[in-house]
Amino acid sequence: MELTDELYNTMIHRDSRFDGKLYIGIISTGIVCFPSCRSRLPKRANVRVFGTLELAVQAGFRPCKRCWPDHPQRTPPDTELVVRVMAILRADYGQPITLSSLARAVNVSPYHLQRVCKRCTGRSPAQELVTVRVEQAQKRLRDSTASIGDISRQVGFRSPSHFAVVFRRAVGVSPQAFRSEAGGGR
Repeated sequence: MELTDELYNTMIHRDSRFDGKLYIGIISTGIVCFPSCRSRLPKRANVRVFGTLELAVQAGFRPCKRCWPDHPQRTPPDTELVVRVMAILRADYGQPITLSSLARAVNVSPYHLQRVCKRCTGRSPAQELVTVRVEQAQKRLRDSTASIGDISRQVGFRSPSHFAVVFRRAVGVSPQAFRSEAGGGR
């Protein structure tokens, strides 16, 4: 098969839309990868395109140990990264979390983490954190008698006024109105 500009661009941007449909053999290394593999981008002249993994293996290429094209049920590395990030956000939502601290926790650069999260979920880590915090606040507003100020601090907001603004933007009502409508705080 021919290496088209579109396919090479998907390799450059680590786009996964051709994963499992096409396989990329790299002549210089003898490895076959998914087009979205995060390994170093090969020179265009060193790339061969195969319709199946079996054809690539028959041509003498071995499966990559980074993207695992021979284990399609395995979660792609970017998805694994986002799953780890979400687990951290759900566990530590009440703590101060920055993009840099989150990136250090998963051992990638902040820029890479931001880009991967946006590509996989359509949202930044900061947006995901706000969502988790608002969900936790909703549970606490329904189930506890703690003050709104205490709840805002428990879920990680720096002040009750900031919490109220973010909560209203996300839910459409103030925390107090939400508590009243949900019948919480009793």
